[in-house]
Amino acid sequence: MSSHRKSTSVYNELRLEGKLCDAIIKVDEVEFQIHKIILCNCSPYFRALFTRWSTEDRKVFSVSNLSSQMMDVIIQFAYTGSVMVTEDNVQDLLLAADMFSVMDVVQICSNFLSEQLCPEKCVGIWQFTKICLCPELQHKAYSYIIHHFREVVNQDKFLQLSMQELTDILDSDDLNVKQESTVFEAVVRWISHLPEEREGHIPVLLSKVRLALSSEEYIRNTVMANKLVRKNKECLEIASVAIQAISQIVTNSPLETDLSYRLARPRLPDALLLATGGWSGVNPSDDIEVYDIRTDCWINITNNLMHPRAYHGAVFLNEYVYCVGGFNGVEHFNTVHRFDLCTHTWHEAGPMHSRRCYVSVTVLDGCIYAMGGFDGQTRLSTAERYRPETNQWTLIAPMQEQRSDASCTTLHNKIYICGGFNGNECLETAEFYNPETNQWTMITPMNSRRSGIGVIAYADHVYAVGGFDGNNRLQSAEAYNAHTNAWHTVSSMLTPRSNFGIEVIDDLLFVVGGFNGATTTYNVEYYDVTMNVWFEACRMEIFRSALSCCVVPRLPNRTDYTLPRDSLTLIHLDEEEEDEEEPVDDI
Repeated sequence: MSSHRKSTSVYNELRLEGKLCDAIIKVDEVEFQIHKIILCNCSPYFRALFTRWSTEDRKVFSVSNLSSQMMDVIIQFAYTGSVMVTEDNVQDLLLAADMFSVMDVVQICSNFLSEQLCPEKCVGIWQFTKICLCPELQHKAYSYIIHHFREVVNQDKFLQLSMQELTDILDSDDLNVKQESTVFEAVVRWISHLPEEREGHIPVLLSKVRLALSSEEYIRNTVMANKLVRKNKECLEIASVAIQAISQIVTNSPLETDLSYRLARPRLPDALLLATGGWSGVNPSDDIEVYDIRTDCWINITNNLMHPRAYHGAVFLNEYVYCVGGFNGVEHFNTVHRFDLCTHTWHEAGPMHSRRCYVSVTVLDGCIYAMGGFDGQTRLSTAERYRPETNQWTLIAPMQEQRSDASCTTLHNKIYICGGFNGNECLETAEFYNPETNQWTMITPMNSRRSGIGVIAYADHVYAVGGFDGNNRLQSAEAYNAHTNAWHTVSSMLTPRSNFGIEVIDDLLFVVGGFNGATTTYNVEYYDVTMNVWFEACRMEIFRSALSCCVVPRLPNRTDYTLPRDSLTLIHLDEEEEDEEEPVDDI
């Protein structure tokens, strides 16, 4: 037993025996004998009470607005440094700790409630933080509501929000909704809970729904047909302004009123898609572009501090974007650089054991995995793992096949790697790595040979998209069911491509850039599994292949990487076609 624990045990024994006590705290006729110095040590409130707000010879102190049970818990913590927090006592305990400025207990309770955040409880926790001083917990609870709004609106607690609270939430650019119909339906549900009290709030709440981001058909057939809107002239005017704003956006006309601007103001994306490096023309690139799915546009954030590279891997981990391996036309890299999105600066991380271009990279359980690739002489089967806390790479079991120009992803706590090139032929084989056993296991081969493939976990499947089969760039795509160990074909992409970026954002699978068999491309498309259909998205500014993409979720300073909402052009018009660059054969 440490000397500190021994001394606290002695103090508590003396308290329980009533020995050497110099004060009594009285709560609800219950008396607690205590030592003033012990409570002074854990709380500035008690220090002020005993030394500044009373005379030295005062012995009895009455406390109101608190139960004797909570007083007992606070005193026990002062003597033992430990406290038992439960769902039943956490709110009363937090109020008591806040009242007495026992900040250690405040933090313990705040941490407990943070772990309790879920769609059912987040509103209640957020409202509770307005009673006690817990700014960090209040921010976490509010952020949870904002980020999980689609789930929160279906909970009973959502209906208990005040008018002002709901208005503040709906007015936020951070509100994470794919479609403004979610917001309108939330307003209707909230009002319908207490219609007599709340119907008068419909004009204010409707003005917070960004109706001009929806369709004219939705506004006419759903919004204006709703009885709450239909019988309110102010609401009908808001809907009409939204329809007019949609027309102005389509014709690229300026928005005429502040209301029309507010109804058409895009919200901020919950996550950003980054496209890094690659071949552009005949040179490796250091360009970084960011895709904002809420405005369907790309922004170039290149700061010329990244080392130009292609055929590398990019992943996001612990607030950093890591660029792993790659090739600059001269050197095959084993180096790793990471980008700090908050400071906009690059830093070098620990190097890999092997030089790896055409490398496959993914993240699992807080570690970065780099597999296969080409070191300038040999196609590799080796693999290694990076732990950011040690800034070191360690070798793991090698794959069962040599693979460069493959692609990998994580699903069900395993790493799946598919396709690639072994030095002789393009591969249709695939295998997975189990970190618990440090073993690779072959799975059913794909239906097509695919080098320069894109592989991503999506809708509980492993998707294998595009690539090069040794003769042609592919449009086809297929999905692997890990439960049945079987592949099935899905809709083909709109254009063939190899050596492209691939990621999932907003429950949609995006493919970015690449080589189409004739030229590098800046075209982007996405796949919606619910429809089994591919759609065009806004193209990048830069033609490039051999790039790598990653998704950055919930970046605190994401306004640094999106178009300013206060001066945003609300429509992306395709620029005139640019002259295509010279073809770059990247196999």
